[in-house]
Order: sequence, then structure tokens, then C-alpha cells
Amino acid sequence: MGESGADESALGRIALGLDGVRAAQRGRTAEARASLEALWDELGDRDVFHRCVLAHYLADLQDDPRAELEWDRRALAAADSLTAERARTYEPALQVRAFYPSLHLNLASDHLKLGEPDLAREQLERAVRSLDALPEDAYSAGIRAAVDELRQRLR
Repeated sequence: MGESGADESALGRIALGLDGVRAAQRGRTAEARASLEALWDELGDRDVFHRCVLAHYLADLQDDPRAELEWDRRALAAADSLTAERARTYEPALQVRAFYPSLHLNLASDHLKLGEPDLAREQLERAVRSLDALPEDAYSAGIRAAVDELRQRLR
């Protein structure tokens, strides 16, 4: 594929992503899922960083808790295959370890929705053990608060 073909492919992926985000922002969940799932297919296995982010986002767009769990599992699998060196090609300060608190928190929440409190506790414990990877910022404070809230619900 020549350079212009690569450019067209990249533009197509960007368009799919933007279409999905716009649809989600407008509350058109089915349309958002369709666009972002098409982007997922387009990315293939070659771009695990974006697959991790995309699966994490797609999980939140699911109506079925089992589908949400499956997308959250895909996000975790992508993070597990993402090396720190590869992540830094996107953002020099990016630490893959910082993904894990949110990924495990989401899995814990999924399991709780599915009536699986023991699995929820296991994932929540993994989230807790990875909290030290988070920086001190507003996003991280939100993750910590959500971990505490879920811990209270699981008591």
C-alpha cells in the first residue's frame, strides 16, 4: 500500500472514531456501538493501545451486562499486551500500569451487575492493589472514590 493508501486508511479510522463519539454524545448508543465496533475491526491486532481505549469505551455503550463484561475483558487483554515502550510512543509519560485500576474497577462492577459478588471482590482487590500506579490528579481521585464506593457496596 502506498503512502496515500495509508493516509486514506488512517483518515477512515479517524472518521469511524469521530462518528462513534458524536453518536454517543448525542445518546445514539446503537449507532455509536456500530461505528466503534467497525473501528475495532479496522484496527485489528496491530494497535493494542487504541484497542484498549476503544474496548474500554465500547464496554460503557453496551446494554447487556454480559456484553459489557466481554468488552472490559478485551480492554484488559489489550492492556496486558501493551508494552510500556509501545505506550510511550503515544505519550512519553504514559504508564500502562495506570490503566489497571480503572480496568479492574470496571470488571468488578460488571461482575456485581451479573450477581457475581465473589468475582467482583476479586477484581476490586486487583484494582486496589494497582492504585499506587495512579498520579495525584482529578481523574485518579475519581477512580479512588469509585473504588471506595464499590467496596462499600460489596460489604
